[in-house]
Amino acid sequence: MDKSILVIASGNPKKVAEISGMLNVLNLIVQKQPETLNVEETGDSYLENAFLKAKAAATKTNSWALADDSGLEVDYLDGRPGIYSARYAKSKDEKLNKLIREMGNTPYRTARFISCMVLCDPNGKLVKETTGISWGEILKEPKYPNGEFESIFWVKEANCVYGELSQSQLTKLGSRGKAARELSPFLKEALHLS
Repeated sequence: MDKSILVIASGNPKKVAEISGMLNVLNLIVQKQPETLNVEETGDSYLENAFLKAKAAATKTNSWALADDSGLEVDYLDGRPGIYSARYAKSKDEKLNKLIREMGNTPYRTARFISCMVLCDPNGKLVKETTGISWGEILKEPKYPNGEFESIFWVKEANCVYGELSQSQLTKLGSRGKAARELSPFLKEALHLS
């Protein structure tokens, strides 16, 4: 039996590899979106942005498509940067420095990574959406150089920052992993996977 194709609506190879790893138990061929596809994230929520990306990838490739939109929500900052996490500042360094500066020395450092995952059929119809949340807190300085939010987001259950989680820990504790796990049984059924 031919394997079904699932397009991951992302041009980010790291994200595509991470999602592929989470879905590797399924009998699927996972591909990244076409190089020519560039979707502007104009939605007001993670769900809207994920849907925009999945719909565009599905209709462009005439395949099932999966997209996610995620962000870091910090309680002390009233949920910011949230859906604007990717656009919080121009560079990784500027994002980290801005977050550290805005947090100051507050003892209230709880935060969460949220990922909303959307599955669209080949016609671009939204058929399933899931949300995963990873709980943690913001450290006062990055755990390693050249990282972004994942270098400063402490995951208590794993006793490390998000960026140090192994693939199996990402699947179990990561926001994208939790969303993918919830989506997997539905994906298996929708694509008639053995």
